[in-house]
Amino acid sequence: MKRGERIGVYPGTFDPITRGHADIIRRGAKLVDRLIIGVTTNMSKNPLFTAVERIAMVEREVANLEIENVSVVGFNALLMKFAEKQEATLIVRGLRAVADFEYEYQMAGMNQQLNPSIETVFLMADVSLQPIASKLVKEIATFGGDISKFVSPAVRDEVVARIAENGIQGDY
Repeated sequence: MKRGERIGVYPGTFDPITRGHADIIRRGAKLVDRLIIGVTTNMSKNPLFTAVERIAMVEREVANLEIENVSVVGFNALLMKFAEKQEATLIVRGLRAVADFEYEYQMAGMNQQLNPSIETVFLMADVSLQPIASKLVKEIATFGGDISKFVSPAVRDEVVARIAENGIQGDY
């Protein structure tokens, strides 16, 4: 870390990474000198992709954004411990709706208790991207719906292939 460098962490499972995530990455990168995308292992979310696959997917999508100050790191730890290890001073979180705010507000309060020197910044999702959620993208794809509005073409192909590979397509 360079003296005075502002480092931010944008954590998530990114299963899969969506256009909404990409929007927050683009905008979050403007707020800091370095933005670290923290791809976490969260088995309670029953991920479609492994942590290694999600990290590779996020790395590819970030490379396509052509933003110089963004890197991708996998982690399986308490967010504040990860942020401290990265020497972050800021946590970036995206908000889509009021329901997100309630959860994120509670999380930010707990994180502040763990380390009051790391601030949480909320970025509202672009209006056109607000309904996008990874969980819904997977559900739409499972039932044969078109997810190309919500994810990049490469991610769409990966999601569709994984669903077919796992034999989890619903009736339609």
